[in-house]
Amino acid sequence: MRVPDLGMLAGQLMRALQEELFETLAEQGHPDVSPRHGTVLAFLDPKGVRATDLAARSGQHKQIVGTILDELVRLGYVTREPDPADRRAKLIVPTERGIDEITKARAILAAIEERHERTLGAGRYAGFREMLQQVTRDQRAWRQVGATTAWQAPMA
Repeated sequence: MRVPDLGMLAGQLMRALQEELFETLAEQGHPDVSPRHGTVLAFLDPKGVRATDLAARSGQHKQIVGTILDELVRLGYVTREPDPADRRAKLIVPTERGIDEITKARAILAAIEERHERTLGAGRYAGFREMLQQVTRDQRAWRQVGATTAWQAPMA
C-alpha cells in the first residue's frame, strides 16, 4: 500500500476532526450545522464582523460566505445588523444559539487536542503542532517560493 502523501494525510485528519466535532455537536443540540457552516462560525466575533472580513479570515470567496451566512441566518445562528461605524455595512453577529454552538465547538476541539496530547505526551504534541504550523505557513507561501522551486527535487 502506498504511503499517504501530505495532502492525503491533511485531508484524512480534517475529515476525522470534522466527523467527531459535528457528530458531537449534533448530540449537544446542534444537528443542523455542518463543516460548511463551521468555515464561517469558527471566525465569528461575538461583537460582530463584516462578511468581507469573514471571507478573508476563512479563505473563502465572498459569494460562498454570503450563501453560508444566508443558511446560518435561516437556521438562527447569526443575524445581520447595521455596523455602527458605517451605516452602509452590515455586521454578522452570532445569536444566542450561535454563541452556544461556538462555545461547544471550541470545548469539543479542546477535548480532542487534550486526548492527542495525552496519547503523544505534552512535548511531542507541542512539537507536532509547531511543525504542523510551520508546514502550513510554508505551504501558504508557495506563490512567493515560485513554481520552479516547488518542483525541484530535494538535495541528497
